[in-house]
Order: sequence, then structure tokens, then C-alpha cells
Amino acid sequence: MRLLLVTETFPPEVNGVARTLGRWLAAFERRGHEVRVLRPRQTGDAQDLYRTPSFPLPCYPELRCGLPWLGQVTHALADFRPDLVHIATEGPLGWSALRASNRRGIPVVTSFHTNFDQYLGYYGLGWFQGISRAYLRRFHNRAAVTLTPSAAARQRLLALGIERVAVWTRGVDAEAFHPERRDPGLRASLGLGTDDRLLLYVGRLAPEKNLRELLTAYGQVRRLQAANGRKLLLALVGGGPLLRYLQGLRSPGLVLPGVQRGAALTRWYASADLFVFPSRSETFGNVVLEAMASGLPIVAFDSPGVSEQVVHGQHGLLASEREGLAAPLHRMCAEESLRRKLALAARREAEQRDWEPIFDDLERCYLHIAGQSARLHRSIVSATPVGL
Repeated sequence: MRLLLVTETFPPEVNGVARTLGRWLAAFERRGHEVRVLRPRQTGDAQDLYRTPSFPLPCYPELRCGLPWLGQVTHALADFRPDLVHIATEGPLGWSALRASNRRGIPVVTSFHTNFDQYLGYYGLGWFQGISRAYLRRFHNRAAVTLTPSAAARQRLLALGIERVAVWTRGVDAEAFHPERRDPGLRASLGLGTDDRLLLYVGRLAPEKNLRELLTAYGQVRRLQAANGRKLLLALVGGGPLLRYLQGLRSPGLVLPGVQRGAALTRWYASADLFVFPSRSETFGNVVLEAMASGLPIVAFDSPGVSEQVVHGQHGLLASEREGLAAPLHRMCAEESLRRKLALAARREAEQRDWEPIFDDLERCYLHIAGQSARLHRSIVSATPVGL
């Protein structure tokens, strides 16, 4: 097949969606398909056909939106002649590609990765939620199917009135993310001894990630650990709009390494003792699987998406909103045997989450939709009088 991916985030940007789509490209090229990516132009990109002008999001300049230049999108479709278009983001570029593909009769698959409509309240735009959800319905109902990473996210989209929704789950590279990447030198550089603990969060440093609640819980547990003569640090790995605020806090024991990639990222994971994930609004949370593969037990809220990966008492501890994070964090730090048991189970679970069967299923989905479109086209042509 000729597959065109349209997205407003892609490597080298660092986020869960971009990394998933980078894997998408490698997987389908490896399977022998002809693949192109249409995305906003980033600094240093070649000025080629499959890049569009872009602008930064006002409240999140690290992310960019593609300008909806319909003529340029249409030209790309005519040049590449894809059998199927996968639109991964719902921004202006995605909307232009959806309209152009519909007009040309090219089958479209969309995907829903992020609860942006829920996040609007964090940026003073809560009044815009109704409009944004109406837009999501209109957008995704023009596709053959909408793919989302968890059953909880699927149910939410169906409740919003999106009609054809399927689960495209996520995997993890359990060789790259591995407990063997643990780096004593990294821990020593942080001043950590054998009995000290390093808590880790990886992801966007943004309001919707609920980091303030994490900082409050961390402060409580840190005081308890100090009373027992143990050091406790919290590393927030990533970048985003809260970075300057966090730097200004000068909170004791708070480490801000910035964005980490490749081997450096895997070392941070494996060198920690516990992964803490305070977000309540994830469609999946790829970083949770990466942490599990790195041999870390999880402390998180019992929220949709995350609870489909982490079984309470088996791979980590899931907190209710009423309970909060402090109690399970303290328990995990205090009970070494529990932490080790959950860490081993988390690693075993991650080893079962290989990417290849997931992309096999997605490939079958594409072939089915592209085949349906081709059969429909042939039936229309055969029924059309010559010369019409």
C-alpha cells in the first residue's frame, strides 16, 4: 500500500504521540509499504513537498500547528496517490487533509491520542469545551474508523457521539527499556546512597499532568523518609510550560534534568526506584509501560487508561482521588519487599507488550479499509454508463 500519515507532531519532538508515530513509520516501511509523512515544518527541515508552514500554540510553544493550506495538501495527495490516509491529529492540518481526502475518495483513518478537550480548563478555556467536542464529532465521523489507545478512551469517544471507534493499543521496546540500564554513576551524581530512594516522573511538564499534587505528596513523604534517615529525591524528566515555574520553586530534592532521549532516557528510568504518574486524564500513558519495562513499580491514580496497564497490588499501587498519592508513595518507599515484588511483576508484564503484533493488527485494519474502498470504486465504475 501507499500510506500517507498526516500529523502535527512527529520526531524529533519528544512526546508519547510523536514517538508512537515514529515507530509507525519504521514498522510500515519494514513491512514493504510505501510511506510518506505530511507534517508542519520544523526548524532545519528540508523545504520539501510534505512539510507545511506552521505556528506555535500560544499556551504551549513547544508544539506547533500546521497551517491549513488546502491547495498544498491536495497537491501532496495528487503527487503521492495514497491508498489510505491516516490522520493522527485533529488540528488545522488534519482538517485540511480530511477534507481533501474525502473529496478525492481516498479512505481515511483517524486516531485520537490526547484529551485536549478536557485540558482546555487548565488553560482558562473551559468555556470552549462544548465547541471542541462538537468539532471532534464532526472530524472523526468523516473517517472510516477512529483509533484510540485504550478501551476507556473508546468508551469516552462513543459517549461523545463518535460512531466508529476501535482500539489501537500501545507496546514497548522491552530491550531498550530494561533494568540492566541502571547507572550507579547517575545515582551517585545525585548523592543517593544504597538506602535512598529516587522517584521518577517522565512526561510533559504541563498543568494537565497534575504535577502540583505530586509535589505536595512528595513533600509529605520526603519528611517521613528524612525522619528515618533516608534521602528521597524526585526527578521530573521532560519539558513544557511549567518548567520555569518548577525551576523557580527551588524545592528540596527536586531534580529537573530536562528532556532526555535515547540511552540517556533509559538510564533515568532504570536508575530510579519508583515511577509516579499523577495524571488523571490519560488515554493511555506510554511512559507507564516504559517504566514497567525498566523494572519500576508504579504509583498512579486509579484512572482510565492507566488502570488498563497497571493492576493494583500486582504492578504497582493505584490511588483513589480521596486517598491521594502520599500514602501509596510512603508505603512503596517503606516496604522494600513489596517494591521488589511489584517491580518484577511489572517487568514481566511489559515483556508481553511487544509492538509487532500491534502493528500486525493495524496493518490488517488498513488492508481491510483500503480493500473496501477499492471494491466500492470498482462497483461504481462498472455501474456507470460509458461516456457519462
